[in-house]
Amino acid sequence: MSEPSVTRRTLITATITGIAMQSRPGQADDTTPRSLPEPVATNSGQVGPITVELQVNGRALPLTVEPRTSLLDALREYAGLTGTKKGCDRGACGACTVHVDGRRVVSCLTLAARCQGKAVTTIEGLGADSQLNAVQAAFLHHDGFQCGYCTPGQIMSAAALINEGHTGSDGEIREWMSGNICRCGAYPNIVAAIRDAAGKA
Repeated sequence: MSEPSVTRRTLITATITGIAMQSRPGQADDTTPRSLPEPVATNSGQVGPITVELQVNGRALPLTVEPRTSLLDALREYAGLTGTKKGCDRGACGACTVHVDGRRVVSCLTLAARCQGKAVTTIEGLGADSQLNAVQAAFLHHDGFQCGYCTPGQIMSAAALINEGHTGSDGEIREWMSGNICRCGAYPNIVAAIRDAAGKA
């Protein structure tokens, strides 16, 4: 009597059976539906969406967000202020820089909930309706951008840098702007723009 031939179906069945038998009791296999993680409670004990009132560009902006929503996502996805750009989303490129109570922060690493009642300024609120801020005008004059993606963050950092008084030299400007990356390499023009704007401040 000839030996039965091994088919692909019998081989797969044997393999699956062997894997199932090796599983420890109570251990879920890949076909077991996995439950979602439990909702995370905030410090106040609240679970689920929260309401945060941000003071954005001089006006109150109530938003309903998840507790872990970053300020960047709150501005872009909830408030529709897309001038602030999402670059690395890890705080390394500076494209998402905004001002919170006059200080520059990377909004991708800042929780929206931590900005309750604080004054948030984005690129949309830096200048007046009919007049550019001095830094914005200087960036245009000196071609301080190429693709323009990093430009809002560069301008917000530059405006803060001037207010902080870190414009004593080109080297000092470069040092204090080092958290803002321009992948196009427009750094000489950015420094020239900041030096020009600082002279008019």
